This record gives sequence, structure tokens and C-alpha cells, in this order.
Amino acid sequence: MKIGERGQVTIPKDVRERYGLLPNIEVEFVPEESGVLLRKRARRASPVEKVYGILNKKSKTDDIIEALRGR
Repeated sequence: MKIGERGQVTIPKDVRERYGLLPNIEVEFVPEESGVLLRKRARRASPVEKVYGILNKKSKTDDIIEALRGR
């Protein structure tokens, strides 16, 4: 495999499928003593995912909002 003029490399299909390297997946190059490691970047959770289910209440959303507002 060679690096193209614009620095691009084609990852073989079987490797992409095995490691879930789908289109638009971000990867990073990590320098190692023996070479460079290519790995998927850790997916960051959205702010909504971070707080989803945090209240763990059985109440209706409107009731919770009213309680928070002190009504």
C-alpha cells in the first residue's frame, strides 16, 4: 500500500468492516515507538445523553417543571 500524493491511504474493506471504520467516523493517528497507530476517536456524548434519565421520576414533565418553578 502506498500513500497518495495528497497524503491519502485506502484502508482495505475487510479491515474497515472488522473495526467498524464507517464513512464519517473520526480517527486519530497516535505516534508509537515502533510506528503510528490508527484508531477510532472516542465518541463524545451529547449534552442530552449525559443527563438523559437523571431525574428517574415517574411524574409528568409538566409537573416537574412546575415544581422546579415553585408553583
